[in-house]
Amino acid sequence: MKQRFDVIVLGGGPAGLSAGIYLGRGRLKTLIVDTGTIGGQTVFSYSVANYPGVEETAGMAISRIMLNQAKHFGCKVISQAEISSLELGTKEKTVVVEDEGTFLTRAIIVATGGIPRTLGLESENRFKGKGISYCATCDGDFFTNKPIVAIGGGNSALEEALALTQFASKVTVVHEFDHFQAQPWVVSEAEANPKIDFLMEQDILDFEGDEKLERVIVTHKKTGERTVIHADGCFIFIGYVPNTSEFRDLLELTDSGEIIVDEDMRTGVPGVFAAGDVRSKRYRQITTAVADGTIAALSAAEYIQHRE
Repeated sequence: MKQRFDVIVLGGGPAGLSAGIYLGRGRLKTLIVDTGTIGGQTVFSYSVANYPGVEETAGMAISRIMLNQAKHFGCKVISQAEISSLELGTKEKTVVVEDEGTFLTRAIIVATGGIPRTLGLESENRFKGKGISYCATCDGDFFTNKPIVAIGGGNSALEEALALTQFASKVTVVHEFDHFQAQPWVVSEAEANPKIDFLMEQDILDFEGDEKLERVIVTHKKTGERTVIHADGCFIFIGYVPNTSEFRDLLELTDSGEIIVDEDMRTGVPGVFAAGDVRSKRYRQITTAVADGTIAALSAAEYIQHRE
């Protein structure tokens, strides 16, 4: 059986839920579909201290509030979904969800988010949220006056390392090459900061600790020399992977796979919008995702109104 909605939101993170809240409040029949757990990457944040108007709380709690708001305004929500097929190029767009049916809509908001690129170590997964983080802005102040490690050598890695010096007693930047990929001015600023040390041409072997991270084990690529770095925290900045594989032939993407949109979150396909970490952008925070979702919802509502 086919069901019709005014708007379908793909993704249930902060961007998708914010879009749903605005659409539902605007009395548009809205479906939110997520292939994972509702809340996106936010649910993995042990504590969020910089969300305006909300005292420090777990990311899961913020996600639950957003979900309840979306439902309160009438959104239908499907989680752990498997999307069988998408049709975006027609006036009436189609989303087929396995075991749920076929859904038709006039507009789609893509808010499928993304994930930080990981090293792939078992111990990395074990210490996520227990010393290992992927966001200096989110978690930097939890390591005030403590030694930490920053892994990576691009702009993001060195910029985040500089930001972390506001909190940490010492930041050790670990990079796999003998040179940085960051812009020269970022490198110069990092090298001039007395709180930052560098370990170049290093492979990450392991993370160690009892209940939380205590040590980062690295080895030199050429000499094989093993180094133990004592640290309370480790921030990994080796790239970001947007969840856009199913849109590669449907939407215009950057070389890194991010969806290209204008300031109103419109893609190049009429009636298709994108919001949050899935789109091409510099800053990735809960607040920026919420703003994107709001703009995408208002743009989608305007699109539908003009069509009518």
